[in-house]
Amino acid sequence: MRRRGNLAATIGGWSARHRWAAIMIWVAFVAAATFAGNAVGTAKMKGYESQNGDSRKAGQILDGANFKDVAGEVVLVQAKDGGPTVQDPRFRDAVTKVKEAVTATGQVENVRTPYDKEPSPVTEDRRTTLVQFDMKGDGKDADKRVQPVLDAVAGVQKSFPELRVEQAGGASAGKMIGEAIDKDFVRAEQLSLPITFGILLGAFGALLAALVPLALAMTAIVGATGLLALTSHLLHVDDATPNLMLLIGLAVGVDYSLFYIRREREERAEGRDKRRAIEIAAATSGRAVLISGITVMVAMAGMFLTGNGIFMGFAEGTILVVLVAMIGSLTVLPALLSLIGDKIDARLIHGTVRVLTGGRVTWARKLGGRGGEGGRIWNAVLTPVLRRPLVSALVAGGLLVALAAPAFTLRTGPQGFDDLQGDYAIAETFKRIDKAFPGGNAPAVVVLKAPDVTTPAVTSAIERFKRQAFATGQANEPFGVEVNPDKTVARISIGLKGEKEVAEQAVRTLREKVIPATLTGAGEAHVTGETAGSMDFNDQLGRSIPLVFGFVLLLAFILLLTSFRSLVVAVKAILLNLLSVAAAYGVLVLVFQRGYGEGLLGFTSTGFITDWVPLFLFVILFGLSMDYHVFILSRIREAYDRGMRTEDAVSFGIRSTAGVVTSAAIIMVAVFATFATLSLLTFMEMGVGLAAAILIDATLVRAVLLPATMKLLGDWNWYLPRWLNWLPQLSHGDEDDDDPTPQPRHRIPVGV
Repeated sequence: MRRRGNLAATIGGWSARHRWAAIMIWVAFVAAATFAGNAVGTAKMKGYESQNGDSRKAGQILDGANFKDVAGEVVLVQAKDGGPTVQDPRFRDAVTKVKEAVTATGQVENVRTPYDKEPSPVTEDRRTTLVQFDMKGDGKDADKRVQPVLDAVAGVQKSFPELRVEQAGGASAGKMIGEAIDKDFVRAEQLSLPITFGILLGAFGALLAALVPLALAMTAIVGATGLLALTSHLLHVDDATPNLMLLIGLAVGVDYSLFYIRREREERAEGRDKRRAIEIAAATSGRAVLISGITVMVAMAGMFLTGNGIFMGFAEGTILVVLVAMIGSLTVLPALLSLIGDKIDARLIHGTVRVLTGGRVTWARKLGGRGGEGGRIWNAVLTPVLRRPLVSALVAGGLLVALAAPAFTLRTGPQGFDDLQGDYAIAETFKRIDKAFPGGNAPAVVVLKAPDVTTPAVTSAIERFKRQAFATGQANEPFGVEVNPDKTVARISIGLKGEKEVAEQAVRTLREKVIPATLTGAGEAHVTGETAGSMDFNDQLGRSIPLVFGFVLLLAFILLLTSFRSLVVAVKAILLNLLSVAAAYGVLVLVFQRGYGEGLLGFTSTGFITDWVPLFLFVILFGLSMDYHVFILSRIREAYDRGMRTEDAVSFGIRSTAGVVTSAAIIMVAVFATFATLSLLTFMEMGVGLAAAILIDATLVRAVLLPATMKLLGDWNWYLPRWLNWLPQLSHGDEDDDDPTPQPRHRIPVGV
């Protein structure tokens, strides 16, 4: 069967021959994408686009109802240790001072206290109340104007030490939590770049070789961010999408460049001239980058099947950054290597580099060696693995199964106040309010749409709804009704009693019993709110998980089957990746659900994993773990196609890729570990999950299970049923290579 041409080799060859054209095209693309993106701006997701089901329908109605966007705030006034009650002069004085102080700022309106004609709520023991008010102006930017109000409330607290006088609300939470998260991401981004540069410097021992991958990754991120601004007008994105793009783009972009550069330098060390070395790198590592990039993007595309705006925006951003990084590695990188030549190995600041790398022999050389030799550490692992593959596979597989076992007890839950880790007083204030007035922080919101919601018939229906909802014993005050300017939509808020399960049952009661009995004839009614939104999200997630998993696994299988023409390789890759993902889930359960390592990482366990994290991790991890698998398998297949026995090809392929796989894994682990420094527990879960999975994948899976199972299977690794012979036969190497049968310098016989 005739081999098809190698697209990566064709692109890389053209780029190397026309290096200045390739570089200028890349620069022009990044500049044009950035300019166009800045010109149109990024279209941010509307609130309802992150919702599902009945909550989404309610959100769409509210979005078009032109309600005034108001940021509501409250001040908790609470007696400490059996102190004064609302009737006591001291308590009343404190409430009055709060009202006067916040009003004096000129930033608030509609202040309500328990002593007004329409009183704010008071607990049954009369020792806790709320001072309620709205921030003036547009609620979207109220967080920028709330600081004087916070200062005023803090001043009142100093005068009443026997009481708690604490403020909470949308504006104050947006200011404090938003600033904390922004600082977290800035710190994570600032940590990622120097850490990545330091690892690259240690891997190559040369400044240019360290700078080129980093520069290519950063320009890819900039270009992809510009494209995101354009595509976001078709599919809106969440605010966190660019941050995610930076971390994924940095990890993937650097890895792709690392694969390419290491192969080119290896070929130069073998005596090839500059042009020939680039051609071979393009035909081999370039093709592995192409397959890996497509596989990663296919995995990311699975998030489109969730039907949730946040996931779909994440898919949009990550696909763009992986695509641009992949294209940059295939096009401009060969041009840069052709331009720089052997200067890429120059020790420009020799003394500094020597101190950082321990001399000319870098730590990556010690780990991975050069060519087919392998480094001391990898040889120490790989030699016994190939000598006793069955024992090695059983031990490594057993360890992974043991790590994965806790995943069967994985529990998920929504993000709440406990998700904010660290010394944030506002989180404790929200908890106290929720304890004193259950459901007040997260009321159900019933959206009623009718030609005129102010007619006697509709208002009477709303009253019946209130009576029957309270009669269930599952709903309570506060109860409120707001009408939009066109009088076509009523927004009814009602408190829900109890914790998660009880509140969810209350929502079901409203939807299935109370609303049909009271509001059905009055108009179109839907229920939203924090609890209802979480329920609808979980329902949608439960329906979409099988679709996402099936889509990702099936397409990854087809890509691997087509690329390597082996049924065994494709099936085994899927199984190994699933095993590493399951092990990562197990680590998540042990750390964040059971609380092992709380003191080390500085968090307090909530007893569950944030509901959207497992699916997100599966998609990201399944795609990223293919980087190493495809890169190693490509090298093994390349050696096998040139005449090596399978056993020798496995040894040669893994030893020759050890250094680059080690460097790439350390970069990914380091980049993702920065998530563990963030304040939100959800991002800590993401960081630990991603870092643990990459570490497990690059060690137990790629260093032990992969070679052990390939040794055990022998030539069965390349089994392809006759009825699949129509698959294209793709080249895994450079067909014109002058060394058609590569051999390790110090061949270690299999089984010795």
